[in-house]
Amino acid sequence: MTQGRTQSTLQTGPLVTCMKTLLMVFNFIFWVTGIVLLAVGIKTKIDWYKYLELSSVYHPETPYVLIGVGAVIVLIGSLGCCCTVKGHAFLLFMYCGFLALIFIVELSAGIALLIYRNKLEKGFKEGLNNAIEIYGEDGKDEYTNSFNDMQKTLKCCGIVSYEDWYKTPWEKKQKVPNSVPLSCCKVDDKSCKNTGLLASNSSTSDIYTRGCHKLVVDFIDGNLGPIGGVALGISFFQILGAILACFLAKSINKAKYEQVA
Repeated sequence: MTQGRTQSTLQTGPLVTCMKTLLMVFNFIFWVTGIVLLAVGIKTKIDWYKYLELSSVYHPETPYVLIGVGAVIVLIGSLGCCCTVKGHAFLLFMYCGFLALIFIVELSAGIALLIYRNKLEKGFKEGLNNAIEIYGEDGKDEYTNSFNDMQKTLKCCGIVSYEDWYKTPWEKKQKVPNSVPLSCCKVDDKSCKNTGLLASNSSTSDIYTRGCHKLVVDFIDGNLGPIGGVALGISFFQILGAILACFLAKSINKAKYEQVA
């Protein structure tokens, strides 16, 4: 009987060591994904918000969700490393529960991002139409600045084309007919510096002629699509971590029971 228990313990020992190694590898990858999500959330808040806030379907809390989920993953990934090293079954079961909870959150976030991506084209068309109508009005500096930043950064002008500006309330207030904002200028020439606008019918070579709508949709769509896909992939990857943590906890309990017996 003693010999049987000894053989069983010898078999369980290497299994626990192997499971700990695999779980540590998982914890490291899990921790890195948290850093990536945290960085994406910060980048979304700093760089992409000027495009996102022009959409009629923009949700200002989106960057904070990414930042929050990333920070929680980093924290729980660090906790997972401690749980694995200490080898306490209770802590490992608790870690497994945290992974299951994050799995649900990330799965929901990934699906939401993919659905949100499909609404972008319509949302941006509506949002840009609304923003160009109130461009330059008092108290609407947020939209005016966002539109200017978009045109400068993406090197575009108007929604579908630069001629969209000809029909706007802003253009009707200008002294020069068929004018576009300074942000449409390719170069900061003397005319732009003095007037803050450029008569596009005099020289279209001095302004951007491509519309911003397709460029914005392609830019955001090209980023949100991969992010949503990665979020879904990471969420299912966490199932592996939860299984490893659960098996390790059971193996540790089994090894303790065999030692006592």
